[in-house]
Amino acid sequence: MTKEIQHVSTQEPSAIDDILAEHAGLQAQLSDPALHDDPANARRVGKRFAELAPVMTTYTKLTAARDDLEAARELAEADAAFAEEIPALEATVTELDATLTDLLAPRDPHDSDDVVLEVKSGAGGEESALFASDLVRMYLKYCERHGWKATVLGATESDLGGYKEATLSIKARETVRDGVWSRLKFEGGVHRVQRVPVTESQGRIHTSAAGVLIYPEPDEVEEIQIDESDLRIDVYRSSGKGGQGVNTTDSAVRITHLPTNIVVTCQNERSQLQNKARAMQVLAARLKAAAEEEAEAEASAGRQAQIRTVDRSERIRTYNFPENRITDHRIGYKANNLDSVLGGEMDALLDALVEADKQARLQQ
Repeated sequence: MTKEIQHVSTQEPSAIDDILAEHAGLQAQLSDPALHDDPANARRVGKRFAELAPVMTTYTKLTAARDDLEAARELAEADAAFAEEIPALEATVTELDATLTDLLAPRDPHDSDDVVLEVKSGAGGEESALFASDLVRMYLKYCERHGWKATVLGATESDLGGYKEATLSIKARETVRDGVWSRLKFEGGVHRVQRVPVTESQGRIHTSAAGVLIYPEPDEVEEIQIDESDLRIDVYRSSGKGGQGVNTTDSAVRITHLPTNIVVTCQNERSQLQNKARAMQVLAARLKAAAEEEAEAEASAGRQAQIRTVDRSERIRTYNFPENRITDHRIGYKANNLDSVLGGEMDALLDALVEADKQARLQQ
């Protein structure tokens, strides 16, 4: 036990010393009133400070536990009663050391980011659109449970009130280390549903699909260079549930990025200017994600495309209504609590995905 603890302590300084120095620097910045003259930079500093908080807390506890262990060993040489404390202190040091090692492990650089999430109906017509709306409600309820701010930026409805497509912006509190991306990044892909559609008169079970795409949202549009000449901007009248008018002006905005043919719509804001600004943020998120994926692919380490076509054969997850079962095919996860998951209780599923990803990274 002693040998293991000493070995880890000799490996730790370079990484933890960098963290200590960075934490001190961030703390100094946060105490400077001038920082808050630049809200965007203040958010970045605050977010990074929150990311380092668990590392600092664990390191402080580990240092104290090591000091207590060393003291107990010294005192045990003179008084055998102190020897009884040593096993518990060794166990505490080992546990904290493992926690710190995990916290210092390389992380996805986007884990603390907010996200843009898109849901698109696919094979299955109206039933697919209704399922897409079920997915949107699931994500909105999950966000509500976690205190995240979720906004529907734009949506195109089907005749039966489902969603042909919907775009959400999801933001976490700035005081947390891991943001929305760390939890929802595994949602990108094709989601398959098996159930009796409302349009089915014979009671037969049908299979349809909807696609989910998710992107880290950059703090500022300026992070991505977008040439205005590459954009086609259309304005139209916003519409709400059932086709009712949200307002009487052409405030909704559709932006088409001509080089990539990426189309973004936003109709949630009150004015055309606000919708355009929000749509530009979504476009920036999509362009940034595409650029990063292309760069990773060129380095032979690109992640698999989230959706090539919204086709049932490329599923990542199946929602089986007759059996109340949800299955994630990537990790073999199965649970008979589909109704709870659709009600926003997604943590058990997402925890399994996070753990599988962690183990895969450790193996690599």
